[in-house]
Amino acid sequence: MTTALSIAEVLDQPALVPLWPTVGRALGLAESTTYQLAAEDRLPIEVIRLGRRRVARTVDLHRFLGLAPQENGTGPACEAGPSAGNDEEAACEAASPVEQSAPTAK
Repeated sequence: MTTALSIAEVLDQPALVPLWPTVGRALGLAESTTYQLAAEDRLPIEVIRLGRRRVARTVDLHRFLGLAPQENGTGPACEAGPSAGNDEEAACEAASPVEQSAPTAK
């Protein structure tokens, strides 16, 4: 079983992060599932191929997890830091975008 990354760990990443373990762990996925979804182009963020490596932009990961500032200038709903401790999930829940299907014509 994989352990998910904390908010502080996600925010402390370089501009490009590897698909595994960083992206997969941040999304709470197993390694095989991460690579399978990337191969099927079903991950919620863009995967960039660098030779044999697969990476993603950190800003895309932050946006998906709700940790990046919005275009209107508002920031995330919480601040991650040393004071957050082990109760980060209880103090701050990063909201994932909800996929909505197009309305069907009747």
